[in-house]
Amino acid sequence: MKTKLSSLLSASWICAGFLLSPGNLASGVAWAASPPDDGKLRIICFGAHPDDCEIQASGVATMWAAKGHHVKFVSVTNGDIGHWREAGGPLALRRKSEVEAAAKILGITTEVLDIHDGELLPTLEYRRMITRLIREWRADIVMGPRPNDYHPDHRYTGVLVQDAAYMVTVPFIVPDVPPLKNNPVFLYYPDRFQKPNPFQPDVVVSIDSVIEKKLDAIGVIVSQFAEGGANGGPHLMPADPAKQKERHKQVRDQFANRSRGIADRFRSQLVEWYGKDQGEKVRYAEAYEVCEYGSPANKQALKRLFPFFD
Repeated sequence: MKTKLSSLLSASWICAGFLLSPGNLASGVAWAASPPDDGKLRIICFGAHPDDCEIQASGVATMWAAKGHHVKFVSVTNGDIGHWREAGGPLALRRKSEVEAAAKILGITTEVLDIHDGELLPTLEYRRMITRLIREWRADIVMGPRPNDYHPDHRYTGVLVQDAAYMVTVPFIVPDVPPLKNNPVFLYYPDRFQKPNPFQPDVVVSIDSVIEKKLDAIGVIVSQFAEGGANGGPHLMPADPAKQKERHKQVRDQFANRSRGIADRFRSQLVEWYGKDQGEKVRYAEAYEVCEYGSPANKQALKRLFPFFD
């Protein structure tokens, strides 16, 4: 089965004009040009699959982009087994198309790496690849999952992003790409895992002004949400158009409630950032924890990197 999926994937990438492999990607192939040196912030967000960044950071991404800052989402795997009916190259291409549509809504750049879903490992090759991507974007901020998670791809994405911290400044690793002069601020996405340690936010941001755009972007990732991804089934998206519309609304409500849950969960931090009156009124939020392996960031530094509080 694995051989068949690999063949399908390779054929689909060739047909699409993308003759790439993880080795090629780790050897310096860049999918998107570096952002201009215009004094704006440069943010790169890593997710394990084509939908993870969109769930965790679409709100702040939209707000950064609206201010002219440069935001890039990277899916470290191509998601080619993440569906109950489809797999291989056709699914990888579908999921790439979905996150590209989401990126247009958000006003950002997106990239999907050609690594099989479910097969990511924290290798030296992939550490170099992540280091290269961060350098090419000349990132001020790097986001990724914490390295304790139910899914191995999530865990190893977190490990790889952590391992790139500091290494992005070292000249003789990935020497073909100039090192960064300063280690970026690395941030974790929120989760609910308690062991070995729970998520503790260092910055919580209201996304009330952009919640509809976030939900629009999530809504176009149909394979994962409306259709249920790997654990879905045909019952989720019936043929009847009225029931399909009802299903899309159900997904939209689900993710609105998720962002509302972040606001309620970290209400005291919202009050700390926005003041009592405004903080208590925030309905939807996103939250992030500073990784100690990147540059330290106190509240003043975070206000500069998240210019949404004034």
